[in-house]
Amino acid sequence: MSKSIKFCSVIIFFSLISFSTSAQPVLSNHTFSNGNNQVGLLSLPGWDAKFKLSGANAGLFRLKANKLYILKGSIKTEIKWFDLTIVAETKSGSVQQTFRLVKDEFIRNSVIAHRGAWKNTGVAENSIAALQQAIRLGCQGSEFDVHMSVDSVPVINHDPTIQGQTIYTSSSAKLLALKLASGENMPSLESFLKAGMTQNNTKLILEIKPTINKERALQLTKKVMDVVIKLKAQAWIDYISFDYAICMELMRLDPYVRVAYLNGDKSPEMLAADKLWGLDYNQSVYQKNPDWIAQAKQKGLTINAWTVNDPALLKSFLDQKINFITTNEPELLLKMITK
Repeated sequence: MSKSIKFCSVIIFFSLISFSTSAQPVLSNHTFSNGNNQVGLLSLPGWDAKFKLSGANAGLFRLKANKLYILKGSIKTEIKWFDLTIVAETKSGSVQQTFRLVKDEFIRNSVIAHRGAWKNTGVAENSIAALQQAIRLGCQGSEFDVHMSVDSVPVINHDPTIQGQTIYTSSSAKLLALKLASGENMPSLESFLKAGMTQNNTKLILEIKPTINKERALQLTKKVMDVVIKLKAQAWIDYISFDYAICMELMRLDPYVRVAYLNGDKSPEMLAADKLWGLDYNQSVYQKNPDWIAQAKQKGLTINAWTVNDPALLKSFLDQKINFITTNEPELLLKMITK
């Protein structure tokens, strides 16, 4: 065999390895509704692919120019979601991904329960019970925080330590055995998402916390995304982070993710240029930059303010018609909206 043939064979071999280990179909939207039977656009980032539908529910959908549609007769009152397998075929091989396509009955009342609804319910913050309370109340979203154990398991907690344990140096077995104040165990990301995916009314606002260095931050981001894809949870998840590198990595892994930046140091113009979904800034940032809300609306960004508990400030942000308000007082904010 000539050297040139060997060289070409090596290139093809490594191309196939790269394809088989990294290529993954993505979908621009994971919900459907009676009012719009178009679900979303399919793509295989970095590859020219042809798509086909597979699995038991393939007959309920159709593809046209890489756009996925649900047949209107498939939308039944009692059905909350369908699982659909997408096969992407390229010259280098094929890969498939199963998506959960969810009937869009998600609440749109702007109320995001900060670490769940815990303050007035007696349950522990960032617990499954706090999430369930936020769902019971009818919040649009329930926010929670994710760190990663030493053995690379994403777990739910706000601080980098819990009960004297530093999360990134502790094993997942030790962490998940810890009892929270309300008696339940500290949840893993997987168990938390499974609890949230039993309904299709309240979104899950997933905050990826900054960690000790960029390498570990990117590892955590990939682990989080792996869990979300494994559980087919994309329809439920909006992402937020204080770490801009994490936000950008999320969009690299899936260009259609909904991710908002928390730190408050970048203008709406900068976020729009980087194609983020929104800004999610502390209430004080908007007070220091009173034109940013108008700028964000003009740029098509979503706007959230955190953590707003004062009734006067809550009313002010409601009057400014921002998209979301994160609060420790979801009951109060819900009453204000009702009035």
